Amino acid sequence: MTRDHQRPVLQPGTAFDWVIGSDEPGAAHRLAQETSWALLDRVRSVADPDVVDRVVGLASGSGIDDIAELWAHEGTHSLAGVLWRLYLLRRVVAADPEGSAELFRRGAAAAATIDPVVAGAAEPVTPGSIAQLCDTILRGAFAGDMGGALDRAASYCRIMALGSADLADTRDAHDDAHASELTTRALRYSATAHELHAGARRWRDGTLA
Repeated sequence: MTRDHQRPVLQPGTAFDWVIGSDEPGAAHRLAQETSWALLDRVRSVADPDVVDRVVGLASGSGIDDIAELWAHEGTHSLAGVLWRLYLLRRVVAADPEGSAELFRRGAAAAATIDPVVAGAAEPVTPGSIAQLCDTILRGAFAGDMGGALDRAASYCRIMALGSADLADTRDAHDDAHASELTTRALRYSATAHELHAGARRWRDGTLA
């Protein structure tokens, strides 16, 4: 379910240079809203797999820096905020594919919920299958059911939180610093899971800004 929103206004590049970092109250927030909805509308209206692939591929290229500048400070009450979190999950996997796969395997083994089924990583879980999972979630957000994609991402984050906590327990007696880092990571994944679940609810009831 989408919300009623104003059609984004196309502006020249100089206007964007002015808005980013502007002191005008709400300018960056408005730009984040406009660009996120414009991108979503554009991809869905074209319905071209190549376009979807290019948008998903922003997470593994230099385009992620532009997205971060526009969307990284937005909360999950907004489309920009939830899309940024989906891109960030993919970026983390790109930065450490082996480590991400290990955390997912540990988390899935420890899970007592249906989260591994909802997340839907291909077996066996490998760095490649985790990257593919994050790409599939992003594709779902742009070309499928946004609410379902966000719920799937939330399940992924809960699994990664469990995996981080489990690995932290094994490292606790040998490497306090690493164990502490993993515990912090578990908390961040857990918080992101909650945010994405809330974003899915807002999408479905039409309150996502």
